[in-house]
Amino acid sequence: MKTKYTLTLLSLLILASCKLEKKESKDINKEAFKDVYLGQKPPGLVPELFAPDIIKNEFREAAAAFSPDAKEFYFRRRGGKYKKNTLFVIKNIDNKWVESEVSPYAGEPFVTPDAKTLFLGRKYREKTNTGWGEVKDTKFLLDGKDRGIMRLTASASGTYVFDDYKSDDVISISTIKNGKREEPKLLGEHINTGKWTAHPFIAPDESYLIWDSEREEGYGDNDLYISFKQEDGSWGNAINLGDKINTEHAESYGSISSDGKYFFFHRGYGGNRADIYWVDAKEILDLKKKE
Repeated sequence: MKTKYTLTLLSLLILASCKLEKKESKDINKEAFKDVYLGQKPPGLVPELFAPDIIKNEFREAAAAFSPDAKEFYFRRRGGKYKKNTLFVIKNIDNKWVESEVSPYAGEPFVTPDAKTLFLGRKYREKTNTGWGEVKDTKFLLDGKDRGIMRLTASASGTYVFDDYKSDDVISISTIKNGKREEPKLLGEHINTGKWTAHPFIAPDESYLIWDSEREEGYGDNDLYISFKQEDGSWGNAINLGDKINTEHAESYGSISSDGKYFFFHRGYGGNRADIYWVDAKEILDLKKKE
């Protein structure tokens, strides 16, 4: 009888331990995710509004950009008292997501893969011990020419891709060879085609390029496209991201999170109205198989 009681007690202790371990594991996973992506539940294969309980989506909230660790979220807002595109950042402070204004007017944000530079269209700021430093002009990083850059993004190796509304809305690329920055060159016609082409995003490893363009074969207004780098270093055909992403509205400013899991973009409805969306990036990256 004593042996049976001892075995029963031991079984109960083991069961309780397993339940506790399972609960702790669940809590740990929840705790680990709450500090990134504004603590949001990951999306599925259909685009969802990103963090509507935090961003509010009252006006034109657009141009989303996360820091590489997904703990700082930058975006622009226009509408209401914000007459011009105003840059905001949301950070986790004392376990609360806090929004603050960065600049009353700023270009479209992008944080480099090493988290050391914040590009803002034709301007940029470098990381210091106390935050982002003074505003500088990107023309001094390139060849000194005055360009109409709306969005500039960079790979981990320092390659830049950027648009230029002062030069017929085209996308250019500038690589580094032998430690020196090469003069920017236009990307091919299969990318620079349509009514206009803008807002490029290059993968950290340079394996793909995403941008938006208004083309005759699109779904209405501007659509989002992707091109994958080929074995010979050239860029593949432009692939429309399809009707899950693109609609009769204006889809723009696409990017994939640094962990490769989520695709972010905004959808504009005209005037001071746009919303930021996110979606699982799997189907987008799988488009490479359909080339």
